[in-house]
Amino acid sequence: MLELKRLSVDDGLDIYTMLQEIPAEENGLINKANGLTFDEYKEWLIVKQRDSEQEGIVDGWKVPSTTFWLYADGIPVGFGSVRHFLTEALRKAGGNIGYGIAPAFRGKGYGKELLRLLLNEAKGMGIDKVLVTILLDNIASQAVAIANGGVVTERTDERVFIWIDTKK
Repeated sequence: MLELKRLSVDDGLDIYTMLQEIPAEENGLINKANGLTFDEYKEWLIVKQRDSEQEGIVDGWKVPSTTFWLYADGIPVGFGSVRHFLTEALRKAGGNIGYGIAPAFRGKGYGKELLRLLLNEAKGMGIDKVLVTILLDNIASQAVAIANGGVVTERTDERVFIWIDTKK
């Protein structure tokens, strides 16, 4: 059974352990919790909770973003974030949604399901179209986005830009 849970400041060791397994930076995804001590992770959760509650742009670039955990049969297997809106910089790199699956759980369809669930969350936030920017050589993530109704609208030397209609 798959379940998407919103980040909570009360999240514990299971999430912490998963985040240590996902590289700090891989395929364009940045996992700032990787390498933190457990106490630092608890502080990080507080910051991430605040990120989801903020309004407008903070520090000239930071937009509100809500983080979710994907659980499979009660075990956290991945995470994703939904940015509530885009700036021009995020239209070039970042997009609305970023997601990652822990290495031990890759290749099992969890990425596709995680993105599907994140798209539902984005729709609930009033986001009609979501942009996912994916590094050119990340073929697996491109396939996940396309399988979720994504349409490639642009390619650069670095990225593929895929828009997904959340109303479908």
